[in-house]
Amino acid sequence: MSRPIRSYVLRQGRITAAQERALRELFPRYGLNFSGKEFSPEKTFNREAPLVLEIGSGMGETTAAIAKANPEVDFLAVEVHAPGVGALLNRIESERLTNLRVIRHDAAEVLQAMIPDASLAAIHLFFPDPWPKKRHHKRRLVQPAFAALCARKLARGGLFHAATDWPDYAIQIDAVFSGNSDFEIVNESKGERTVTKFEKRGLRLGHSVRDLRFRRRETAPAAR
Repeated sequence: MSRPIRSYVLRQGRITAAQERALRELFPRYGLNFSGKEFSPEKTFNREAPLVLEIGSGMGETTAAIAKANPEVDFLAVEVHAPGVGALLNRIESERLTNLRVIRHDAAEVLQAMIPDASLAAIHLFFPDPWPKKRHHKRRLVQPAFAALCARKLARGGLFHAATDWPDYAIQIDAVFSGNSDFEIVNESKGERTVTKFEKRGLRLGHSVRDLRFRRRETAPAAR
């Protein structure tokens, strides 16, 4: 059996003592272990509310800020790198965020196995690894199969929102989601979004940032 192509590489990044403590002591409180079974948003957050999936939450600044600004919405952050998960756990505790939980695992597998169909109000993908070399483009997360999976997991009217400072990746994201009949484009203006650390770095380097938003159609596309 061939191994799945991963959209990330697990790097041996520096982890602080505070992040290690968070992984050990706070993850049982604010984290969810990956499983092959669907999780229950209502049981996890003790309420019924719109659910947003944040793919690749990094060090957690943006995710925590969005969750704090939208207390009526529940957020599930997915990140593979230990320092980022630890940092976000510390933010959840310090900000007393009751509407944010974390999974440390591959996002595509979380979507496939743990997220109930038609349960998400939105999926956020902010500054994913661009895999800039052409021979590595197959490792980019956004591919037709990923768009189809997002369509399955988003509720009718749910939003897929991506942002990237790599022009050719923006073109690929646009082509992939425009090519899926379950989605319609919303707009491509920046709109309301917290500026991320990766965005600030890209802007310093002179990169232009492109936001792409696609909404799952309210009704199924007509059969051809």
